[in-house]
Amino acid sequence: MARGKIQIKRIENQTNRQVTYSKRRNGLFKKAHELTVLCDAKVSIIMVSSTQKLHEYISPTTSTKQLIDQYQKALGVDLWNSHYEKMQEQLKKLKDVNRNLRREIRQRMGESLNELTYDQLGNLIEDVDNSLSAIRERKFKVIGNQIETHKKKVRNVEEIHRNLLLELDARQEDPHYGLVDNGGDYNSVLGFPNGAPPRLLALRLQPNQPNLHSGGGSDLTTFHLLE
Repeated sequence: MARGKIQIKRIENQTNRQVTYSKRRNGLFKKAHELTVLCDAKVSIIMVSSTQKLHEYISPTTSTKQLIDQYQKALGVDLWNSHYEKMQEQLKKLKDVNRNLRREIRQRMGESLNELTYDQLGNLIEDVDNSLSAIRERKFKVIGNQIETHKKKVRNVEEIHRNLLLELDARQEDPHYGLVDNGGDYNSVLGFPNGAPPRLLALRLQPNQPNLHSGGGSDLTTFHLLE
């Protein structure tokens, strides 16, 4: 069955367009290689896809520059000088922009003001005032964010402390913590062991122990530190 003739127009479907480009590009490069081998021709093909990808084929025995030089010689034109002149014009424009920006920066720093007219000085003052207003607004916003962050940290610490105290109260009947006497005197401290995170420790006031002292005098009171 013969293949139907393909209508030559832009392929609207992007996927189909890319597939067709890839297949026909490879076919074109294959034909260029055959032409180079069979006819000892110098061939250079440069292609840019719709996705801005560059593809190039160049005969193994030559380079793109050599072919362009031959092209210029055959037509009697100088593409390099034309391109160089365009680059020089673009460079001149960039230098002018850079010079103007440097002068504007110096003027905003209070320098190079002698060449400005009265109206230009007024415009400069207005620009500086607007810049200062924007800087102050940003500064106040940063300060506000820092204050809000600090408040959140404080609230988190307070919440952690309340939760620890609630947990301590809930474990008063746990013998592991030594809190079995509801009538005892308890206190809590925040400990910082070396190399370890802070921990809440419970202190219990133990009853007097007469066997730890002899003779008269006041009773000896001991404090046991229990985690």
